[in-house]
Amino acid sequence: MPGQATDAGKVSFCDAKEEIRAELEGLAFCDRQERPGAREQRLNIVWRNVVLMSLLHLGAVYSLVLIPKAMPLTLLWGKCRRRHLRSRLSGGAPPGARGRCSATSAYFCFLLTALGVTAGAHRLWSHRSYKAKLPLRIFLAAANSMAFQNDIFEWARDHRAHHKYSETDADPHNARRGFFFSHIGWLLVRKHPDVIEKGRKLDVSDLLADPVVQFQRKYYKITVVLMCFVFPTVVPWYIWGESLWNSYFLAAILRYTISLNGTWLVNSAAHMYGNRPYDKHVSPRQNPLVTLGAIGEGFHNYHHTFPFDYSASEFGLNFNPTTWFIDFMCLLGLATDRKRATKAMIEARKAKTGDGSG
Repeated sequence: MPGQATDAGKVSFCDAKEEIRAELEGLAFCDRQERPGAREQRLNIVWRNVVLMSLLHLGAVYSLVLIPKAMPLTLLWGKCRRRHLRSRLSGGAPPGARGRCSATSAYFCFLLTALGVTAGAHRLWSHRSYKAKLPLRIFLAAANSMAFQNDIFEWARDHRAHHKYSETDADPHNARRGFFFSHIGWLLVRKHPDVIEKGRKLDVSDLLADPVVQFQRKYYKITVVLMCFVFPTVVPWYIWGESLWNSYFLAAILRYTISLNGTWLVNSAAHMYGNRPYDKHVSPRQNPLVTLGAIGEGFHNYHHTFPFDYSASEFGLNFNPTTWFIDFMCLLGLATDRKRATKAMIEARKAKTGDGSG
């Protein structure tokens, strides 16, 4: 009130403590914004996750020193194998060849890992944007275990909650709570009660009826150990003689850390940075950099506007490796019934709710 302006410079000791506490809370990694009906939630940090994620990222940083300065990521895996066989016949591998092959294996493992999330848990099981036959579902479930981002059932259930209750307390990685929270912080604390309560009300009958999803959920820990850590480590060691040390840190630890952060950027950066040509009233944005890291998942304003579209983008094959993969599976007869938003539907939505940037 205007009459209190003369005392603005004088703050009691108790009030000062409250102001300091408020400032510290404002610097916390989740910005709790008060909204009507919102529950007060004290953060319950899961210290085990904090320690494990810290160790994982430290291991990834160490992995960088194991990569040769000239790392040809475009090198084909088969070329590495042939080179290794020739080198064995000639008496040994040239210096640096094993490291380059290991880096290539990490790159291919990254692609498999990403597809397990993008083509599998996301576009197939979360949104049912296309249908996959049993061999493809088994492959995607194995690739999803390589990703180690929760089993398919939990991933899809949480993602459906994310769309239905986007940027509310029932959203598992609510972007309104800040970049850090939506990126990784949500995995370091207990879920908000609304996430649990409203997540239980979602229809997941299709997931419960899928034997592949239920098998992976039942044997998830075993499949994660085999697919996320053992398989990526053993292949370079067995096929072209890479050391187990380099194989483990490059193809397992570094690959896993990069794939995690690629997925997390969809939850954080793609909800904060970019344009909104389809719906300016929602937070998700079109983010080209996220598209590169998440093999086609950065067209996020489009995806939240048309979540049923199997391509997750208006532009189809325009740098969308996940769409390339699904289309190729259709050519092989392993995928069918791809859902797509029509051109008329897209243009009408742009004109009605877009920000004019597209």
